[in-house]
Amino acid sequence: MSQELVLDNRLESAKSTAWWLYIIHAVSFIFSLGLFSVLPLAINYLQRPSTEGTFVHTHHSWMIRSFWWYVAFVAIGAVLFVTIIGIPLAYLVWLGAWLWKAYRLISGILRLNRNEPAAL
Repeated sequence: MSQELVLDNRLESAKSTAWWLYIIHAVSFIFSLGLFSVLPLAINYLQRPSTEGTFVHTHHSWMIRSFWWYVAFVAIGAVLFVTIIGIPLAYLVWLGAWLWKAYRLISGILRLNRNEPAAL
């Protein structure tokens, strides 16, 4: 039995867009600690409805959730930082948030490259 490879140009375009968004999120994350991730986040929100019903839709949701949880962790670290006693704990929270976000970006792009949905 032969297998036929079907290429859907719309799906490939959506996958390519998601891949570039992962890269932009990662570059922003490395060089600005996520400060400029608002730009790819807006694109994620705009692109997500057009990918409904595909595995790429989960990747947009994955990136959106990653961004907002990262913001929450950074805010928790900031609250801890304003207290003298919480400063060491704030650095630990920020380090944990950075490692977690790096994991989410790497894992997401690897799953996208394997044509798998993001683990929601």
